[in-house]
Amino acid sequence: MADALDPEQAARRHEMIEKQLRGRGIRDPRVLAAMLAVPRHAFVPSEHMAEAYSDKPLPIGENQTISQPFMVASMTETLELSGSERVLEIGTGSGYQTAVLSLLASEVHTVESVATLADAARKRLTRLGYANVHFHVGDGTLGCAEAAPFDAILVTAAAPLIPPPLVEQLAEGGRLVLPLGSAETQQLARVRRHGDEVTTERLFHCRFVPLLGQYGWSTGNQNE
Repeated sequence: MADALDPEQAARRHEMIEKQLRGRGIRDPRVLAAMLAVPRHAFVPSEHMAEAYSDKPLPIGENQTISQPFMVASMTETLELSGSERVLEIGTGSGYQTAVLSLLASEVHTVESVATLADAARKRLTRLGYANVHFHVGDGTLGCAEAAPFDAILVTAAAPLIPPPLVEQLAEGGRLVLPLGSAETQQLARVRRHGDEVTTERLFHCRFVPLLGQYGWSTGNQNE
């Protein structure tokens, strides 16, 4: 991965790990290693290259963002991945979170509703050598039934409720992590499935762009 070898960017990535992640309580060594390995600067638009490792989300076009590094690491850690899982990501975006997941799971399926973003992410991850990722274009709130079940599901946009299809596509013991709440403010939630029992933990406050789709927000109700 040539983009990961730039010494200046590598130094900035090390600083990001120590100050933004380890310094705020991210402890999973596999998550920290993945965040160190993935070249975030390869996933941001050229006009934001200088801010690639800054402690904030950045615009990537189509009214979408690449999430703050701490949020990517925290959500990933919350999935409790060991390396053998099949993971579903809802909201491919730039593909940065996808790349991190691909280093921590055996297989990643990612769904993006905006075809141009999905195509750009597919080309980017292919160029960078991430080979265990499958790309889909469609309504992410419906999941990816043809590839289910999944050991872990990560939603990278804010949902007003837990989309039922995503719970249905969880494997036994599976975890679903997503921001839940209004379009303006949410709490990160972790859903676990054990047989017919589904439990939900509310973890901390966060703010994401709205999840659009049948079980998300419509373009007309995002401010409700």
